[in-house]
Amino acid sequence: MAFNIPRGTQDLLPGVSEQWQWVESIAREVSRKYNYQEIRTPIFETTEIFQRSVGDSTDIVQKEMYTFQDRGGRHLSLRPEGTASVARSFVENKMHGNVTQPVKMYYIGPMFRYERPESGRMRQFHQFGVEAIGSDDPAIDVETIALAMDFYKACGLDNLKLVLNSLGDKEVRKNHREALVAHFSDRIDEFCSDCQGRLETNPLRILDCKVDRNHELVQSAPSIQEYLNETSVQYFDKVKQLLEDIGIAYVVDPNLVRGLDYYTNTAFEIMLDEPEFGAITTLTGGGRYEGLVEEFGGPKTSGIGFGLSIERVLMALEARNKLPEVGSSLDVFVVAVGEKENDKATTLLHVLRQAGISCDKDYAGKKMKAQFKSADRVNASRVIVIGEQELESGIVNVKNMESGEQEQVSFEHLVAHLTS
Repeated sequence: MAFNIPRGTQDLLPGVSEQWQWVESIAREVSRKYNYQEIRTPIFETTEIFQRSVGDSTDIVQKEMYTFQDRGGRHLSLRPEGTASVARSFVENKMHGNVTQPVKMYYIGPMFRYERPESGRMRQFHQFGVEAIGSDDPAIDVETIALAMDFYKACGLDNLKLVLNSLGDKEVRKNHREALVAHFSDRIDEFCSDCQGRLETNPLRILDCKVDRNHELVQSAPSIQEYLNETSVQYFDKVKQLLEDIGIAYVVDPNLVRGLDYYTNTAFEIMLDEPEFGAITTLTGGGRYEGLVEEFGGPKTSGIGFGLSIERVLMALEARNKLPEVGSSLDVFVVAVGEKENDKATTLLHVLRQAGISCDKDYAGKKMKAQFKSADRVNASRVIVIGEQELESGIVNVKNMESGEQEQVSFEHLVAHLTS
């Protein structure tokens, strides 16, 4: 019986996993520069956490979550996104009482959504995301956007396009929602079944429906910009001004919406300004949220964040021939011929590793020439040869694989020689 990997997942094999580690290292370094600290939350949470935060009416909750009942009868779900878990942890661990606000955190890890697998979209996917919770300052919105832009640039991606919109505060969203319901009601039967269900629960989601995006009523729908109150306008103007002050260009798109229930005010997407890349054009989505902390029993607290797909970063780099060559390498490869020589090589490897030297040897009984080829394949910097003569004299040849030079060194001085 053949066992295959579940659909919508992938094995990250040696040679590929190093590319992921490289991207993750950039994410950690950029986060460090912005004073964001890592948070690690469980891969599964109580289902209600996502129902209350992401929203019962969203496709994520209705169609895409992996939900199960454990042996204790509890309803749990694999996390479909990161913000809800971070907000839950913020409340549960009373971070709202921290002296320094906002609390700035980042996460890296797998998320799960039951979707049709396609280019750039997996059922198990991986996100790098940040959350800054505990400040109403527009400057933190700008900082979050700048962090995302810096991350992509550090990965080697340019031609980035920042798209902005304001979703207003709760009052604005309420008024806009009522206008959308009135706009679509008389002809809602012309829309897909999903949109018909969204009319009363979350009409904003109709605007980014993949099926009906070209419907004339979608094109003529009232823009949320028409309903922004003075407070929301002033907030959005400040965000735009600060972006201009630090030299980040942007485009305002009144049709940009974030489908999750908790978003308010600033919403943004970062995309490659190269449409030929198709599905990977949009790289990141994020925005400000209010009410999420209160949903989990915390005080009135706002936050902002984004989540980006590591898979899409790597796809974009590959499409532009910018994937780094990050193969593995060894400090030392030990070549040994004969049983006693192999025993000595095993002992020597342990000594070298204790000294912090990366090293390996052949375990397949290969001839000396084949062992040297193995050293080449693992990109070893130096090769140590142990034969019968070396075992008797206590002196080995250390070959520099780049220059071809060889030196004779005693076993007792090997560590000092290799670390000097």
